[in-house]
Amino acid sequence: MISPFTILAALSFCTGIARGATLDQLHAFVRDTQTMRATFTQTVSDGAGRQVAQASGEFVIARPGRFRWSVQTPYKQLLVGDGQRVWIYDEDLNQVVVRNNDRALGTTPAALLAGKEDVERAFEWQSLPDAEGLEWLGATPKDKDSAFSELRLGFDANGLAALQVLDNFGQRTLIRLSKLERNPKLAAELFRFTPPAGADVVGG
Repeated sequence: MISPFTILAALSFCTGIARGATLDQLHAFVRDTQTMRATFTQTVSDGAGRQVAQASGEFVIARPGRFRWSVQTPYKQLLVGDGQRVWIYDEDLNQVVVRNNDRALGTTPAALLAGKEDVERAFEWQSLPDAEGLEWLGATPKDKDSAFSELRLGFDANGLAALQVLDNFGQRTLIRLSKLERNPKLAAELFRFTPPAGADVVGG
């Protein structure tokens, strides 16, 4: 199952742009986008193309390393990265999983979401054919132990509009973004997490 640590790249994207310029846009995002806020819908399909799960919610990020990813439907799940640790809270189970930030991010899609300026070096990049009204940039992780085999970023005239992740079992996760804001002012409290009383805490 693909982790909901996702890529965000609020970029101005021009139709027909070449590969080199596309990577320049990615570099500009990593350099210039320090905070971000958006809503998302996430659809998961199996290897045969059958939809097996759907979710929606919202997120904020503050680079480097801080993010808050909140799944609101059909169940509630919260992921908070405070720059040192990642907290994953499952409300139904009343369970919190804690991971070291570097270990949790690694070369996952979250590395581009909240990572450092040289994070794109962890991937092999290539331009892909236009599809579904979007222009796509593909990324293959250099780390053979990565949880996914391919990542795709879909751009429209306003910037990043979709993210697609293919895992090592053929499962595909499509994330569509909306109401995306670049560099909003974000309260520091958004990136702090205290386990609820009585919650089962795993890791640390």
